[in-house]
Amino acid sequence: LLFLSCSFQMDTTQESYLDLFPLDAIVYLTPDSENVLEDIDPNKVYVLGGLVDESIHKKLTLQRAQEQSVQTARLPIREYMVKTVNTKNYHSETLAINQVFDVLSTYYETRSWPAALKAGVSSGKGYVLPDAVK
Repeated sequence: LLFLSCSFQMDTTQESYLDLFPLDAIVYLTPDSENVLEDIDPNKVYVLGGLVDESIHKKLTLQRAQEQSVQTARLPIREYMVKTVNTKNYHSETLAINQVFDVLSTYYETRSWPAALKAGVSSGKGYVLPDAVK
């Protein structure tokens, strides 16, 4: 797991985030959360889970966070982006760690979710900003 604080200090460790931070400071980012990340709180620590195969491990990050009574949030992809028509009818809000990091760091710099999502969500995910739809 990759831990990210709002100063963008990153660290990797074998230790559990539950042992390193107060429970109320942890926000586990998962595409399956019902909670939309509206802003980055400098008093929170965001956990970026590293599950790539969404078909096998569906909702695993959400279940793990719920079992540990950790807050969850998802990126506001549905709120700022639209589904594109594509031949595979493929739409996914599951991103790789580097994509989530790109979104968060761009949002932190610009305070603009459209700019942040454009930086981190590739069109191959089946989502684009509304102004990109022709």
